[in-house]
Amino acid sequence: MKKRTHSVWKILLLLGAFCCAVQPLWAATEPEPGEEQLGNIHGTVRTADGAAAPAVNILLKGTNKNAQTDDNGHYTLRHIAAGNYSLVISLMGYAPVEKAVTVQAGKNVVVDILLEVSNQQLKEVTIAGNKSNRYTRSSSNDVGKMPLNRLENPQSYAVIPKELLNDQIAITQDDALQNATGLTKMWDAVGRPGSGGSFYTLRGFITSSNFRNGMPGTAEAKIDNVNTESIEVLKGPSATLFGSSLTSYGGLINRVTKKPYDSRGGEVAYTTGSYGLNRLSADLNTPLDSAHQVLFRLNTAYTTQNSWQDNGFSKNLAIAPSLTYNVNDRLSFQFDAEIYNGKSTGFPMFFFPYWSTVQAFGVSSADKLNIDYYRSYNSNDQVITNNNYNFFGEMRYKLSDNWTSRTLVTTSRNSSEGAMSYFYLLPGNDSVARMTWKPEGYDNSLDIQENINGDFKIGSLRNRLVVGLDFYHYNSNIYYREFQGNWNGTPTTDFFDVVPLNGNSPNYGNFNHDKVSEAYNSLPTAPYAYTIIYKTNTYSAYASDVLNITDRLTALLALRFDYFDNKGSYNTQTGKINPGTQYDQKTLSPKFGLVYQVVKDKVSLFGNYQNGFTNVQGTDSAGNTFKPEQANQWEGGVKTALLDGKLNLTVSYYDIAVKDIVRSDPDHPNFSIQNGTQKSKGIEGEIAANPISGLNIIAGYAYNDSKYERSTAITEGRRPSTAGPANLANLWISYRIPAGAVKGLGFGFGGNYASDNKIINSTNQGVFILPSYTVMNASISYDRAKYRLALKMNNLTDKKYYTGYSTINPQMLRQVVGSISLRF
Repeated sequence: MKKRTHSVWKILLLLGAFCCAVQPLWAATEPEPGEEQLGNIHGTVRTADGAAAPAVNILLKGTNKNAQTDDNGHYTLRHIAAGNYSLVISLMGYAPVEKAVTVQAGKNVVVDILLEVSNQQLKEVTIAGNKSNRYTRSSSNDVGKMPLNRLENPQSYAVIPKELLNDQIAITQDDALQNATGLTKMWDAVGRPGSGGSFYTLRGFITSSNFRNGMPGTAEAKIDNVNTESIEVLKGPSATLFGSSLTSYGGLINRVTKKPYDSRGGEVAYTTGSYGLNRLSADLNTPLDSAHQVLFRLNTAYTTQNSWQDNGFSKNLAIAPSLTYNVNDRLSFQFDAEIYNGKSTGFPMFFFPYWSTVQAFGVSSADKLNIDYYRSYNSNDQVITNNNYNFFGEMRYKLSDNWTSRTLVTTSRNSSEGAMSYFYLLPGNDSVARMTWKPEGYDNSLDIQENINGDFKIGSLRNRLVVGLDFYHYNSNIYYREFQGNWNGTPTTDFFDVVPLNGNSPNYGNFNHDKVSEAYNSLPTAPYAYTIIYKTNTYSAYASDVLNITDRLTALLALRFDYFDNKGSYNTQTGKINPGTQYDQKTLSPKFGLVYQVVKDKVSLFGNYQNGFTNVQGTDSAGNTFKPEQANQWEGGVKTALLDGKLNLTVSYYDIAVKDIVRSDPDHPNFSIQNGTQKSKGIEGEIAANPISGLNIIAGYAYNDSKYERSTAITEGRRPSTAGPANLANLWISYRIPAGAVKGLGFGFGGNYASDNKIINSTNQGVFILPSYTVMNASISYDRAKYRLALKMNNLTDKKYYTGYSTINPQMLRQVVGSISLRF
């Protein structure tokens, strides 16, 4: 690690020297025609006690120009015609603040503003939420790799802000993503390296949470929300800007982390609840120097939770420090880390036997199985421990007023130890085979990006451009020891044991650490069931330009060149790379979109074409090398930001076509052929509304129609078993009393609906479903500037329901959760 850190610093210093060397060239660039007639306004907003004032709205009177301060109280208004203006700042319960400003052509004007309120009073204003839609964000820096207003972006995406997480006492990212329209969890995190994080389905395809702050940031464990500022769910294939290694054709999940701010403050909280839930969390922030150039923030949480079943537990520690160093008004550095340590018994996952048929069970629905919902079929000492580390560094350098350089480095490492339990249901619907696997080793990644962002004009046309270089390295060094029988209809001695699904089970307690360890020690000399040892390097270059053709019509054009180099899989027995596993591929990934604002800054029509791809290894029967699999999306819809942002609506229709899928060659049984196709299309509608003071609503509905068009005979024309439910809906309604004797008293209600999920869907096995479900939740809270009390009940009706990714996974029953937070 010390050697790698030293190398990263060398890269940062070299890139910093390069940026400093080219800066005079940018500064000397002549302004575009018309640019010299415009000026900019920027500054800082502070409260009466000197603290930065974040999330304050600023309006340039008589224009449609507005801005919102960031966490450091900074704001910027760009491209303003020369003249005299007034800046207007209004806060609920206080007289509006107006400040005169004169803009000169080609000049930057600094206007700092002091509010006649304290930092605590400002927090109370935020809590009351009288004039703000707390459940939305008007822009994103990561979705387009540039600051871009939601109405200007031709891509569909959803944002889940921290205010919603607080209202719902959403401890984990799984909890938070229940608010993402069209997305549902399929599989809980299991903690193993390689693919141990939670799995979700989005637009008919499996996806995981692999990005943080727009950069790779895998976590093969349950992700804690203690460091979450917001979560962005980008819809559709997004390889053009984010590559193919960690994205899905359905979309990607990007978590935006908390950043240090320019004042002392913090919050500590304790949460407790049913099934042994106990959680202590802290958010601490402070400047480290008198000039407030070095800012530090620490978010941390420790959570323990038992299962609702007879056995099962989890213990999770999250530590997330972050440091900002603002060297001057041009140069700044950002460093942060996320460290997760987890210890758990995992969760019960029942596999449907691939060698059997649905008919052999006599039932075709999970609620008809004889599974005892209250039993884990496991012991409390069958434990797996996982460790996840993410380190992130950014150097931001302002090359000129119109150009900025961002140099980013991130590295991740995931490892685990211990045995994982899993189960196979047996034909007859009365017993289950218990077995374990032991993942050993680790995986790690390194990503280095250089992004140059520009905001300039060519003639009268405004361009917002990002040009980037990306290097991504992945190293997998994972071993599996496993009990796995060679099934011919009857269990073999390789399975640990078989126990009844219901009733008495004399050997129920035998599935424990000591006896499983004894069984592993008795394995023959070649203990590894299989290994996943390989390295890949991906070299990419991309460019994306948002062009304002008129003040209402915007076009986005983007292209990525990707060179993928797979070094081949390592064979532990020969000590060499397996022949034929080394390969490389080159791919172009385009993207374009159009936005027309029917009503300026209020209603926009949008359409996009987006591309995704997957690198594929191998050859067909004629010796032709396979090329990357391709997914192409066409999407169109409407976005609104009406009533001063109180009504935000997105409705869209999408059509994703996947081609060049490798499948079995029907004419050459020992070979594969690359001519498979799949189609996924659907509609999505979501709304974030603040219709009256204190009332906030977030809701969504999604329908997905997914099927294999050309596939093997047993699945052709059918919905993929990994596509998830066809219909999904989410709702959360929150009302907080904005004034009076009980100001801050709030109530919340909502839930989720999912239709039937076909986890088995083929002609040879039949059709097996996880039944549809509706789960409802409710909360009550009392929120003041210095403290918050909250109580929530999850799964109000004590609903028994299942999720699954080719598996049957029982979900938690009714749970009561209480929380107390103290702010300072």
